[in-house]
Amino acid sequence: MISRIRQWLDSDVGYSFKTSPTAIVAAIIALICVVAALFAPWVAPHNPFDLATLELSNARLPPAWSPDGNTSFLLGTDDQGRDILSALMYGARISLAVGIASVVLSVIIGVALGLLAGFLGGWVDTLLMRVCDVMLSFPAILVALLIAGVGRALFPNAHDTLAFGVLIISITLTGWVQYARTVRGSTLVERNKEYVQAARVTGVAPLRIMRKHVLPNVLGPVLVLATIQVATAIITEATLSFLGVGAPPTSPSLGTLIRIGNDYLFSGEWWITIFPGVMLVLIALSVNLLGDWLRDALNPRLR
Repeated sequence: MISRIRQWLDSDVGYSFKTSPTAIVAAIIALICVVAALFAPWVAPHNPFDLATLELSNARLPPAWSPDGNTSFLLGTDDQGRDILSALMYGARISLAVGIASVVLSVIIGVALGLLAGFLGGWVDTLLMRVCDVMLSFPAILVALLIAGVGRALFPNAHDTLAFGVLIISITLTGWVQYARTVRGSTLVERNKEYVQAARVTGVAPLRIMRKHVLPNVLGPVLVLATIQVATAIITEATLSFLGVGAPPTSPSLGTLIRIGNDYLFSGEWWITIFPGVMLVLIALSVNLLGDWLRDALNPRLR
């Protein structure tokens, strides 16, 4: 494992990372957020969703450094007495899980359809690109709101897991288009190159050509786009949760925490909404900065 890390650091991309302070800082921030989210049950000072440990007498306590603060609650508490710091860790788990899962599904769908459209051409290309045009004509948040709202209406008493599934699907259906168009454009270039023509002449099946030859050469832009789209998916999930059609109140994400705190923002309890907002900004900004660095690192014209 250590040898592979050293080998990567000695590569062109690794050297670009070592010489980019912005990428290093962004990677550290993203790593801290991911580790805190993944290991929330072990590193969080409290379990904010254990009703047996909540006390209403601790509700809306300010941060620990305030005169009325409590050192047991570093960033204060919300309206139900939940520790804000612990809620951030647990909420980030949901936001990251939904964001990453939706991006993975978007990549799978978009890359597959983009390969088919670019390699086969003809009516397949025309049909898939018209579907992409139709999807692009609708705002992503509107489509996600519609699908998430219909899912909640059809299954009002469904388990939280189903609610998360509806949320992931709604974001996926608005995110695959970018990957399909990107892969389709790259495939149109690759399919006319000599190595593809040679594979066709030797009788290699089209599916094998797409999977073994074309796909590895079009994954560079997809990797960059997926990195940036993780931040977009997390923000979309937070927006849906803020509007009340995202994560359920029993398992709130960062967007739900911001919505809860928004009701108390103008009454002086600013920490209930500000800290979840800062956490969301840090995650999205660090991922976007890493995506920008990766785009430049993989661009041979900038080397």
